[in-house]
Amino acid sequence: MAIPIRKAAQEQTGRAVRTLQIKAARLATGIFAGEYLSAFRGRGIEFEEVRDYQPGDDVRTIDWNVTARLDRPFVKRFVEERELTLLILLDCSASMDFGTRRVTKLQAATEAASLLAFAALRSNDRIGLMTYSGEVESFLPPAKGKRHVLRLVHQAAVASPGRGDSGLESALNYLRNGIKGRALVFVFSDFFDSIPLKQLAAASLRHDLVAVTVTDPAEHELPVAGLVQLRDPESGLSRLADSSSPVVQDHYRRAAAKRHELIRSRIAASGAEILYLDTMTPPLHPLIRFFRNRGRRRRG
Repeated sequence: MAIPIRKAAQEQTGRAVRTLQIKAARLATGIFAGEYLSAFRGRGIEFEEVRDYQPGDDVRTIDWNVTARLDRPFVKRFVEERELTLLILLDCSASMDFGTRRVTKLQAATEAASLLAFAALRSNDRIGLMTYSGEVESFLPPAKGKRHVLRLVHQAAVASPGRGDSGLESALNYLRNGIKGRALVFVFSDFFDSIPLKQLAAASLRHDLVAVTVTDPAEHELPVAGLVQLRDPESGLSRLADSSSPVVQDHYRRAAAKRHELIRSRIAASGAEILYLDTMTPPLHPLIRFFRNRGRRRRG
């Protein structure tokens, strides 16, 4: 019986992965792809051509050598070198395997990562994936192309939650040693484990770093469900508590607020940008809002 059950589970996983790939490819079009394109700069500005001066052109772009030689004004035209290297760091630790609403935190992160992957594909950017749990579990080097993106989404979707802490420090050390040049880095995690501020700050200096904090509503407000076991998913320690008690509710709320503020302040201190996702809301619109806000700051 074990073989048919295993085969059925594999087929179910395969269907889920294909559904995710199709959904992400469909959503990462139009507005989403455009907002992604405008939010992130390429590696620089490169010269494209010299053309005749037109009223309204910036006089600082006049090519004086060509103008003198041909006896009429010409300007240099530059274009942005658009190609980026996008790298996704995906926390697969025990605490990410939690969700009381639509999906688990790991599934929410995978959905968002898949959208980014297809947006990068449409922008002709290179994209890679690192999964980590205690240590680096897998690394798919940045590359281009639809086949590569499909493989990346599959690898993210089948990543199994670990049993211990996140191992973010190991992931950041791998990033430091394994990626040459500057990259756009999205770190997906709940950041429940101790945040290695020194390594995060160093990564933020070298790369364009976005810390994507994934939470579940039950991590802010304790659901009323009678006597419950409250367990720390990282340490494994647990205790019995009455979830309907106002005292327990208040204590839980205060402790949760304190923890989330500590996470926010440490990420901010590192210089990384922060993007919030949760298990209740599909990631499309939070990502679009983030892109738009960043695009406005870029233009401003």
